[in-house]
Amino acid sequence: MPGDNSAQQRRALAALILAESERDGPRLPTERQLALDLGVSRSAIRPRSAIRHALAVLQAEGRVSREVGRGTFLRGPDGAGDATAGERPAAGPDPVASEGPGPDGLSGSADYAPADVMAVRRLFEPTAMSLVVAWATARDFAEMDRCLQGGEGAADHDEFEVWDAALHRSIIAATRSPLLIRLYSEVERARHSRMWGDLKRRSATAARRDEYRRDHEEIVTALRLRDADQATAAMRTHLARVSAHLLGTG
Repeated sequence: MPGDNSAQQRRALAALILAESERDGPRLPTERQLALDLGVSRSAIRPRSAIRHALAVLQAEGRVSREVGRGTFLRGPDGAGDATAGERPAAGPDPVASEGPGPDGLSGSADYAPADVMAVRRLFEPTAMSLVVAWATARDFAEMDRCLQGGEGAADHDEFEVWDAALHRSIIAATRSPLLIRLYSEVERARHSRMWGDLKRRSATAARRDEYRRDHEEIVTALRLRDADQATAAMRTHLARVSAHLLGTG
């Protein structure tokens, strides 16, 4: 596996770890052992870092749980096998497996420019907040909290991006709208492109990550209070901030 540790390569490695783990049992090997078993140590400049980021992808998507002092375990479809059972959000298109062509024959992430992605997100994500307020359950809020905690503990930009995407996915899943969930799966596909990743990485700073964390907290707090107006305003503010940092637009 090439050593540039791009988003697509991390997701490919995550899918490989998942396939091997589903065959071998619920408890995953250590990061070092996974690197050796999968041959990452022979092809990546920082093999354990590549494994760590791939595991962060799986954790953010609810596929594994990482428990201090115990190890990393597969989660079942309802969270079976870890202490946070029942927290996985309503299912949408598989984020790990959604790298190929879409149902309309498009090749996926390469077809969407970051400016187009942000324009669409700013149109539909804020207006979706009223549906979340109407339909979100305790299980949905538990998943949002899990993603907030993951983002808070993220060690670097790439890991934070994984949890950022997971949080927005969990919010859209709480709308219970199959169409919105499908639309957001296209947004996620775009976020896996090299163009998007390079642009986000160039604009990333620790201070901006802190701003995004605060934005996320405000959005989830408003949703939990069932305040549709405040949640909508908070999401608009957040996406305007992302757009300004990413594209230099207000």
